[in-house]
Amino acid sequence: MGKALWERPWFRHVAIALGYGLAVVVFRVLSVSHWMILDGLRLAVFLLAPYRYWPALLVGESGYFIYLSFECLDDWGAPWAAVNLVPPSVFLLPLIYWAREQWPPVSKAVVNIAALLGCALLMSFIGTLRDVLMVRIMHLPADYVVNYGALAARCFIGDYLGVLTVTPLVLVIHQQLSEEGGWRRIRDRIAGSRLVFESACVGLPVLVFLLGLGMLAPAPSETRQLAQIAMFLPVVWLAFRHGWQGAAVGGMVASCAIKILMPALYDHHTIQAEILVAFAISSMLLMGARIAALDRRAEQEQVDVRMALALAQRNVYIGEMQLRMASQTLEQVRETIQVGFTMMLGRLRHLQPAVDDRGYQRHALAAQEQLHRLADSLYPVSAPGRGLPTALRDGAMVRLLNDAGLLYSCDVRGQLSHLSNALRMTIYRIVCEAITDACSKRDVSGVRVQIRYIEHDGRRGVMVRVCLAADPIRLVHIHWDELLAGVARTSSGLGLRAIQDRAATFEGRAKMHTSAQGRRISALLLEPVTGGG
Repeated sequence: MGKALWERPWFRHVAIALGYGLAVVVFRVLSVSHWMILDGLRLAVFLLAPYRYWPALLVGESGYFIYLSFECLDDWGAPWAAVNLVPPSVFLLPLIYWAREQWPPVSKAVVNIAALLGCALLMSFIGTLRDVLMVRIMHLPADYVVNYGALAARCFIGDYLGVLTVTPLVLVIHQQLSEEGGWRRIRDRIAGSRLVFESACVGLPVLVFLLGLGMLAPAPSETRQLAQIAMFLPVVWLAFRHGWQGAAVGGMVASCAIKILMPALYDHHTIQAEILVAFAISSMLLMGARIAALDRRAEQEQVDVRMALALAQRNVYIGEMQLRMASQTLEQVRETIQVGFTMMLGRLRHLQPAVDDRGYQRHALAAQEQLHRLADSLYPVSAPGRGLPTALRDGAMVRLLNDAGLLYSCDVRGQLSHLSNALRMTIYRIVCEAITDACSKRDVSGVRVQIRYIEHDGRRGVMVRVCLAADPIRLVHIHWDELLAGVARTSSGLGLRAIQDRAATFEGRAKMHTSAQGRRISALLLEPVTGGG
């Protein structure tokens, strides 16, 4: 029944008018000239409400001011009562409409703090002019002297602080409600909010302490004045912790606390404290908005970096799969050549039984070995089904080093099978790159490879170390020409730079350490978040 009624436009307008009218009464009772929180409610409502509900809001606000005009007609005169029949929103709507159209403080749940503060200042100026005019035409006793300068200052700070007290907090709530999710998700988000937790556990106790300190002190004492002035401290702390949203929450509580500590209606020290807190809230809102913008930019940059890394890791995987297909194709060609050569020798023996075919067999075997090494250099196929450790211990690179006279050893610890294929192949490429770079300098006689599977910050990873030793006696016995021709096919030739780039692709780093015993290249690589294949 209630949902059916709410779907009727006339019922929505009536409900909005009555609800806003009741809120106007409550906020006007709580307001004073130098703490006009009704202005904060008014700005928040008209900024967020659709234009079609503005007439209903004006009707709802007019009810209170019509009642006030008739109630105070005899005391303050007919001119004042006539002007008071027009609600203040009528004078402010052109400004709010212009702000929403040209310089929107709120756009798709995104708050422009500079526009909000600018709108608050202009609104306070218009409200001050109206209040001074109302006092000017008010029927006052002949002996009552009005200090219009002090009145204007008091009304201006009251309007401005009232906006800062209510409007930013309403916009914070509006942001939370605008996010996707039902009421349960909103409730869970609020319950798990660091802003709510820190405001309740840190900011509120500090304000309660200052409030108690001020309440226990005599009304005109310096202790109460210092307590009022110190109310801006939680605002600053929350702003640095949570941006403009923290400043909005802290500003609301600090402003209310200052009002509670007010010993008299127009207490001079209270107004001074309100000026300081208004300045603090304004500054922290602007600074908090800047902090929030920088946080969003940093988060976006992190997202961009993650996407770039994911793209690079996928490209590594795609490239390795293409090399694997090329390697498998070469293996198939090698097998085809072997079959064809066997058939050719069989026919040759049939035609000329006395011919010596051992030379042909040696050439055929050499060609097949070259094709096998070429295929293995593209993608390790020497140990199919047995993984990276076997390729590092018995692969084509290892045979090249042993044939050339270099000492080689490999120590693998941990379950490398838990790593993605792209990361395992990157480990193999780094080892080959380091060995090829060392061989190109002709100053290495022994290679020791160490692979360690690790857990780093809850993520799987691997530490790769390639230790290069240089023994002057063994160096003169190494067959460099044959070795360099073989290892050149297994790397890019860029050396340490290529190793660092490959490590960075997997969110790691690589460095080289030089000592009297030789060189050591170390690289740390992490498993891709989304998996690299």
